Amino acid sequence: MEQEQQLPEQPAQAVSMKSEAWEWTKALFIAAVLVIIIRWFIFAPFIVDGPSMEPNFHTRERLIVNKIIYNIRTPERGEVVVFHAPTGVDYIKRVVALPGEKIKIQNNKVFINGEELKEPYLQEAVDDYKARTNSNYNVDFSEITVEEGKVFVMGDNRVNSQDSRAIGTVAFDKIVGRADVRFWPLAKLGFIKH
Repeated sequence: MEQEQQLPEQPAQAVSMKSEAWEWTKALFIAAVLVIIIRWFIFAPFIVDGPSMEPNFHTRERLIVNKIIYNIRTPERGEVVVFHAPTGVDYIKRVVALPGEKIKIQNNKVFINGEELKEPYLQEAVDDYKARTNSNYNVDFSEITVEEGKVFVMGDNRVNSQDSRAIGTVAFDKIVGRADVRFWPLAKLGFIKH
């Protein structure tokens, strides 16, 4: 009678450790894939660089940009957007005029289709600038009509901003997304009002 040869059994602890290591590997792989998908297609970090959006945004502040929103709808007036500028870098500005609208700046006021645009997010900066310099915050700009599929953007710091007044209107396909959350500095952590 032949005797069956039995393989030595692996200790239960070794099997358990291999199983746990495999589960951790799968979990880390899935997490990495999700981070890549979210980073490339849904949200992206952005660092403010320069004074063009003061007093509302300052250099080295960090924002989360919603990259998917403009796949669902078009930009709206007052939204803060990040876009690819002709200079080869990304700019952050505020949408002031929409496709088909006429925009002009005259006597320190912005007019859309002949009506003055109310900009409460700038009032403090305008008052402070006028008190310090006795000058206009908005330099006159001849009327133009915003082309279809484009927006007219301006920095909140109108006296120190490279925006649509200099670089022209911004095509929808050049817009990276809308700035939605400020996460640095922590003291200013929160959603961005548009």
